[in-house]
Amino acid sequence: MSMNSLKVASACAVALASASALAGPTEQAKFIYDRIAGVPPSQTELQQMSQDIQQGNAMAAAGVALQSPSFYNTVLKNWAMPWTNRDQTVFAPLNDYVATVIGMVRDDVPFNTALSADILYVVNAPSANLPAPSPANNDHYAQAEAQNVDLSSTLQQTTQSGTYGLPAAATAGLMTTRAAASSFFINGTNRAMFRFTMIAQMCLDLNQVEDITRPPDRIRQDVSRSPGGDSRVFLNTCIGCHSGMDPMAGAFAYYNFVGTVVGDGLNTGSLQYTPGQVQPKYHINSTNFPQGYYTTDDSWINYWRHGPNQILGWSPSLPGSGNGAKSLGEELESSTQFASCQVQKVFKAVCYRAPASSADLQQVAQMQSDFVSSGYKLKQMFAEAAVYCSQGQ
Repeated sequence: MSMNSLKVASACAVALASASALAGPTEQAKFIYDRIAGVPPSQTELQQMSQDIQQGNAMAAAGVALQSPSFYNTVLKNWAMPWTNRDQTVFAPLNDYVATVIGMVRDDVPFNTALSADILYVVNAPSANLPAPSPANNDHYAQAEAQNVDLSSTLQQTTQSGTYGLPAAATAGLMTTRAAASSFFINGTNRAMFRFTMIAQMCLDLNQVEDITRPPDRIRQDVSRSPGGDSRVFLNTCIGCHSGMDPMAGAFAYYNFVGTVVGDGLNTGSLQYTPGQVQPKYHINSTNFPQGYYTTDDSWINYWRHGPNQILGWSPSLPGSGNGAKSLGEELESSTQFASCQVQKVFKAVCYRAPASSADLQQVAQMQSDFVSSGYKLKQMFAEAAVYCSQGQ
């Protein structure tokens, strides 16, 4: 970008901020509605919101926008879709992961159960004549989207155990939805599920949590201890991710997605769960370092509770170890970082930028406090972010 272009862009940003700061109740109402619902308000909605703002109740005005079907059908769908596929793209068909996020937000289901609950949202729209939800395909959700079914009124809460036949103890919220399984349990070594869950729900990629000081005793056999014949590479690089990831990814030892890769997270096939039997993928390339960890069960341990990553705020009420995906999900969703991540994602989605200024950071901190104290209700966070940014912040 040229220097002149940068100056123009900067001037536009300042002008927009100034205009918002000086905006009257009607302009502020329009801003809030647009950022929450993604469409203009009706005249009736605009009048109600303007009146609420004039009376000093901008949160009530935001509540009007939260009732818009577009908030659920478009804004929330696009917000959650990148979490469900390896390309992290919004351009993918509706799936059970996204539907469950939308349903949880709509119904104020505590979002700190998103990685552990036996929960699933399906579309209850008899007139659409949709195929039943299936562990073997995504047709139920894809056809609902193709027919423009209104998700704000048709999503119905149910369970993965009742719908997909997965044992309740093996369910782990969004991680065991078909969409997540088809993207992150297919092929590979199941480390993808850990990495992409960290990215989506902790807002951290592995390079941001590297710690070469953690014990390497749970690093699997497929990781060479001397890549290219140089052990320093392992000791100064590889160990930084694997010493934390491998001990926790052991929670997924009984999971696999059996099918064919076709792209967009809609791979053909279904989730396979083999209680008591470690999936063969955990033992591939065992000759790379035969003395490495040999997975015998689905136990896991969080070595990041010590060292620099204790800053992620792990819950002192949990043991930091366990068996299976459900207990690992509880470990992640109970952390301070999980709550912080959800609030940051909402702020960025509503304000069209990441928090940067001191005022932004104070706002995000307040939102995080409100998020936790309100019972992890995400809907309120969209309202708080919209009100804040509508004031020219």
